[in-house]
Amino acid sequence: MSEFKNVTVVKKANVYFDGKVTSRTVLFSDGSKKTLGVMLPGEYTFSTADPEIMEILAGDLEVQLPGSNQWKKVKAGEQFEVPAQSKFGLKIASLTDYCCSYVKKPQG
Repeated sequence: MSEFKNVTVVKKANVYFDGKVTSRTVLFSDGSKKTLGVMLPGEYTFSTADPEIMEILAGDLEVQLPGSNQWKKVKAGEQFEVPAQSKFGLKIASLTDYCCSYVKKPQG
């Protein structure tokens, strides 16, 4: 999907690591949430609350997923999943454009 229709965009940017990682939050009518962002070259560690699906739109990086000591190469057109309540590492080799989908568990 190259575009989202009928959404709400939060104006305030999400800014991490002194501006080296930024994103905007996109809210959908069904209650789901995504962020669209850019990461500059560098090494970063992120924490998750909900499960996440990271789709790489452009760029070149390596990810170290929870429970692994291996780094996995990820490039444009690929994605990876991160479990809830975990941390993961990223080594960004070139400017990376991404879409992060937050997967909410059903209540009840």
